Amino acid sequence: MRNSVRAVLFLMGLLAAPASLLAQGATGSIDLYAQVTPTGARPEPIRQFPLYVLTKSYADVVKEVEGQEILPTREKYIESLTCSPELKAWLKAQDGIADLSSTDLDKVLTVDDIMKVPEFFQAYQASNSGGVTKGVPQPKYREADKTANPDKYKKEQEEYLAATRKFIEAHPATVQGIELQLTAINPKTAWDTMHLRRKSSVTQIAPDTAQAKYLAAKTETDLDGHAVITGLRPGNYWVSSLGADANSGDRHLIWDVPVTVQAGASTRLDLSNINGVDLRRASLP
Repeated sequence: MRNSVRAVLFLMGLLAAPASLLAQGATGSIDLYAQVTPTGARPEPIRQFPLYVLTKSYADVVKEVEGQEILPTREKYIESLTCSPELKAWLKAQDGIADLSSTDLDKVLTVDDIMKVPEFFQAYQASNSGGVTKGVPQPKYREADKTANPDKYKKEQEEYLAATRKFIEAHPATVQGIELQLTAINPKTAWDTMHLRRKSSVTQIAPDTAQAKYLAAKTETDLDGHAVITGLRPGNYWVSSLGADANSGDRHLIWDVPVTVQAGASTRLDLSNINGVDLRRASLP
């Protein structure tokens, strides 16, 4: 009797095995349409446009690549600069990295800033030297007196600084053009260059990383902006343009859209202005 029961169970297992294996191997598909709607116009299908199905969000892939090249923080960057402690302290007190070559710098600097930060004071002196500005105070102290007659040197230096402060307060327009003397030490130039180089590097590396590590499928839309991707295992995916933009009129869209694939089912996905990011608008301040 026991042998008969075992035989029946064994046969039932054999009959169930193909169905179980079939269920494990079942796949799904994505039926997608891509279109872009220009401002004030009708939707346009995006023809012959490559799209990628990833197992990881492309935005996260970009973060992964960015993490391979860690840039210094704003504070560490300022500390690394070759400048006076006073200028470092002034830079830290500003928002972001101050642009010392900005034509609006004279509106940002106070008289205290000019008098306390050596680089600003030297730039003000250079900007108003050589007869450019009438009445600008001139130093009477001599470097030789710094050791030979320190009391005289200190007194005349303090008088000069006090006279310069009063002159700036009385003639604020003399601060204009000070940025021309600060171009060589402008910290924003190297800061921007460093970030632009990193952005360019990420733009080149991220698409390759996405395809090498997280690519599940690749397709290209037809003349109707339509594509079908089959043979996908059930799970969560992202359909991405890998940073490349699909454009029509004034709209330039990139996509990184999540989608869930179910076994034995076709999932409809519409790529459009709604779930795309407009590169031109995203770059606006």
